[in-house]
Amino acid sequence: MRAVTWQGKRKMSVEQVPDPKIQAPTDALIRITSSAICGSDLHLYEVMEPFMTQGDIVGHEPMGIVQEVGSAVTNIKTGDRVVIPFNISCGNCFMCNQGLQSQCETTQVREHGRGAAFFGYSLLYGQVPGGQAELLRVPHADYGAIKVPEGPSDDRFLYLSDVLPTAYQAVEYAAIPDGGTVAVLGQGPIGNMAARIAKQRGAGKVIAIDLVPERLARAKQDGFETIDLTDLEDSELVRTVQDMTDGRGADAVIEAVGMEAHGAGGAKLAQAATNLLPDAAAQKFFTKAGVDRMDALYSAIDIVRRGGTISISGVYAGQKDPIPMDTLFDKQIQVRMGQANVRNWTEDLMEYLTDDDPLGVDSFATHHLKLEEAPDAYEMFQKKQNGAIKIVLHP
Repeated sequence: MRAVTWQGKRKMSVEQVPDPKIQAPTDALIRITSSAICGSDLHLYEVMEPFMTQGDIVGHEPMGIVQEVGSAVTNIKTGDRVVIPFNISCGNCFMCNQGLQSQCETTQVREHGRGAAFFGYSLLYGQVPGGQAELLRVPHADYGAIKVPEGPSDDRFLYLSDVLPTAYQAVEYAAIPDGGTVAVLGQGPIGNMAARIAKQRGAGKVIAIDLVPERLARAKQDGFETIDLTDLEDSELVRTVQDMTDGRGADAVIEAVGMEAHGAGGAKLAQAATNLLPDAAAQKFFTKAGVDRMDALYSAIDIVRRGGTISISGVYAGQKDPIPMDTLFDKQIQVRMGQANVRNWTEDLMEYLTDDDPLGVDSFATHHLKLEEAPDAYEMFQKKQNGAIKIVLHP
């Protein structure tokens, strides 16, 4: 089959690779019809080199048609149309029963002290072949493959794999008061969808913050108030948000940027220097002494009101990140974060995938491209060119 493979820093390639096979009675094989590129895939593309192996198949936002099922799979059958959550969970363990599928005890990557394995995402998360391919083996398929109705295009359900549950959890964790104000840092796919969900769930004011013109234009079109960071200093951002919120700051802030935030030149150099080390040394440094670019999180701490909540959906990986504990404590800020527990939110999200399409999922993708175009798509997405906000690949 053809698949998008990691070949080195900023180098993806579509290659012929062996077809996956059923390996356990609980497996299923899916013929992929759509697979999106996630913002966190860009971390593999740019900074996660020490944990990647040449030829790794990437991608964790797929859907398609069931081609074959293992002997123990009963909830889906050949020919069913399914979407696949990015994290691999069993549905039966203690963590899954707590609604913490991202911590599934059956698939935890204990060797690296990590939570649940997920598709196409490095040694740290199990090195499971991903879904930017023609075929995908899905472990624990009875629980991990979500059957969806025939009829609507893939775009209606594709984002149940990651974007929708990640954004929904971000809003849930933000605990926005009814009629309250939420500021969303970052208007990439997760931030923009979180803003849409927050509005649907009763936020009185949604402030969308970014510095990419196309993303800000999209947020304005969605009816959000926007702040362009391009010409603002940190203190000006704080004053701007306060001016929009009766001088207090936002009731909640969703931080949807993560470890590769703009700015933070020192941390960026440290990330680059780590990738110059041999893999074994780089892995140890990354997991014991790594640092993130923290500008977005610092901004979140500054612009949230006293007693407010910060919800972090942007991915962080540093172990030595400097955190302003004095400010967090003094402002009595609550902080929630973590990988999305995809299956915990599936039923809640189905009600938004109606004919009315209140979240605009049918038009959410800015680009639909062929699988062979993946290398150019990664570069375009990473460089924020051609208005690329969400790219979907089709085998």
